[in-house]
Amino acid sequence: MDDVNIHSLKALAIFKTLFEAGTASQAARTLGITQSGVSRSLAQLEENLGIQLFLREKNRLVATPEARELYDEILRLMGNIEELRHSVLALKEFGTSRLRIAAVAGLSFGFVPRLVAALLEENRQFSVSLDMMSSHEVQLAVESSHADIGFVTLPITSRVLRVEPWFTTEALCLMPQEHPLAAQRRVEVHDLRDQHLVISNQPSISTNPLLELASQHRVRIAGKTEANIGTITALVANHVGITVMNPITARDQLAARDGVAMRPFAPAMTFSFGLVYRNDWKQAKVLDFLRRQGRRLLATYPAVALDEALNSEP
Repeated sequence: MDDVNIHSLKALAIFKTLFEAGTASQAARTLGITQSGVSRSLAQLEENLGIQLFLREKNRLVATPEARELYDEILRLMGNIEELRHSVLALKEFGTSRLRIAAVAGLSFGFVPRLVAALLEENRQFSVSLDMMSSHEVQLAVESSHADIGFVTLPITSRVLRVEPWFTTEALCLMPQEHPLAAQRRVEVHDLRDQHLVISNQPSISTNPLLELASQHRVRIAGKTEANIGTITALVANHVGITVMNPITARDQLAARDGVAMRPFAPAMTFSFGLVYRNDWKQAKVLDFLRRQGRRLLATYPAVALDEALNSEP
């Protein structure tokens, strides 16, 4: 078949129906055309391809191995066309058909996955990848185009990226519900005296802000357990110690059955997060969608102050 045109595509569609139906009469009924029309189309297709697709045995059509291979190719072609259709719909709605996201761990346990879920509810064929990494690694990934957008801990500086502050939140103190500090309305740094702390072991952070705060106030702790941020709340739930962390991560990781109490902490420890992207992404419709969804999601978390990018409708 030297040239692909509307007629050859029609012939392939008739062949597909014929292959599935098994008889020309059934294919004709399915397609709403005459049986002779099916036969003519098959004969023309076989002539154009230069191969025999069916053997004619006692008024029956028996598919050849070549017909099976052609049928499989047509199915793949139809799948590609359907994928292309969904990509076009995504391009129309979001300005892109795929999105590669890099995000800090603190937002990757629930907040960013919920954004992804909202995006896919709009278009299930939208292609998304999500990688969890340190804030510095997120910045490098977006700068090098290995990721399209990134969620980072602020502040950061970049000559390449647009940095869009999203929100700031105040840390909460987490402890088992049976812990004596759970009876207080607020936990202060002096209350950490003689407590065993569970802290992050993030290698990208040279000094732990909670330990630094305790040191500044001359508060001696009983000891510490350093752990990956993904296990800190589980350690608290299992009575290893208490911790101070941002409420986004805490809420995303904890369930009511975990038996962990959360209390305001003083003096305030703030965490700021934002979105970074390259300049060529500034007009992408998907960013407006993520801002709207981000604003709605953050309304469900405690002690969150929205920055300008999320504070008003675009």
